Amino acid sequence: MVIYVQYDINIMLKSIVLKQKQEKERLLSLPYIERSKEKEAKKWLSSDLIKVVLGPRRAGKSVFSLMLLKDQQFAYFNFDDESLPGEEKLNLDELMSELKIAYGEIKYVLFDEIQNLSKWELFVNRLQREGYNLVLTGSNARLLSQELATALTGRHIPIQILPFNFKEILRAKKYELSEEKFLAPNEKAKLLGFLNDYMTNGGYPEVITKNLDPRGYLDVLFDSLLFKDVVKRHKVRFSEQIDNLGSYLVNNVASLYSIRKLVNVLSFKSGVTLERYLSYLTEAYLILSLHRYSAKAGLRLKSPKKPYVVDNGFVTAKAVQHSPDIGKLMENLVFTELVKQGNELNREIFYYRTRNDREVDFALKSGIEITELIQVSYETTHQDVLQREIKALTEAGKELSVTKLSVLTWNEKRVVERDNRTIHFKPLWEWLLETT
Repeated sequence: MVIYVQYDINIMLKSIVLKQKQEKERLLSLPYIERSKEKEAKKWLSSDLIKVVLGPRRAGKSVFSLMLLKDQQFAYFNFDDESLPGEEKLNLDELMSELKIAYGEIKYVLFDEIQNLSKWELFVNRLQREGYNLVLTGSNARLLSQELATALTGRHIPIQILPFNFKEILRAKKYELSEEKFLAPNEKAKLLGFLNDYMTNGGYPEVITKNLDPRGYLDVLFDSLLFKDVVKRHKVRFSEQIDNLGSYLVNNVASLYSIRKLVNVLSFKSGVTLERYLSYLTEAYLILSLHRYSAKAGLRLKSPKKPYVVDNGFVTAKAVQHSPDIGKLMENLVFTELVKQGNELNREIFYYRTRNDREVDFALKSGIEITELIQVSYETTHQDVLQREIKALTEAGKELSVTKLSVLTWNEKRVVERDNRTIHFKPLWEWLLETT
């Protein structure tokens, strides 16, 4: 009887491998928007280091990884397949046999959504020792930190793929950049139109390339990620609580929060439970929390944090108010772009408060020093707003001995000298095109 059951499972596995092989070929045949990290990633392709592509679901990790390997003969298997037998029945040796039958003797293997396989690191380590060149994808941020570092110490290279940045969006829209275009008012208006769409609807590839209704698509996607990657994965009993937490943070993006405040506002019984739920939202790439910069570790840990969302489209889609705060949307966009550039959260990006309690949106750290301070301001025509941004930057610049001070604006460019410091006002579109 056991033999027959195993035989049926093996037939099922063969069927899944062949079905996914067809899906691989279909995806490889589709039009592709080149990602900014592709050239850097290709440098590591021939290395025996395990390439780990991480990021939120639907951000393009699988297509990126497939295109990375398109010039190689490689096998493909997706562990996020509902037709797979339970893990206790899944024979990994049999899986490798079926992949060899389907693809031949291959050196490269792409495993999609590897986090769905428990003890995946043991399986991956064994295959690497056997000489396979592996590319893995995962939608779990923990893989990028402790879990991954522990499992594959010194034997992996992480590659983070988030929704499109601004340059990738322009590439998808087939908009060719040139200095001459920036001088023409109608072209500048067109560029600002693309930027406004990006700031409002975000950069999820399917929204950009298929012209889907962003609010409907992203509302459903957010709820789906919350259920699949948080409630279901972590067996959360009080799903309404974590849904309320996610909704509250999305609607209060770039605003300070503390655990005590959230416990009171959302009627949690325990701060410990709330902190655990927060970690689940971060792990699923939904909410990212920014810490305050301070040389004192205790102050960093005790200070309120600022929540940001991985994509601006989620802010618009889940907004309770009629329309989201444009200034907050702009700040969230700058935050996500800083992360897309490769800056590590709470190690290379912080917010800062001066001794006079003036806030600077972003403090960028390199090594042991803060190297740049950035304010984000949609409204720079009002004199009181202007003075507030300048005062915060000059105070912070003096306290941290930083000379690179910037205010990112919607479309204003100028230089202001104040208190022996130079502050560069720069249009957001220009900064985005420089930094990406």
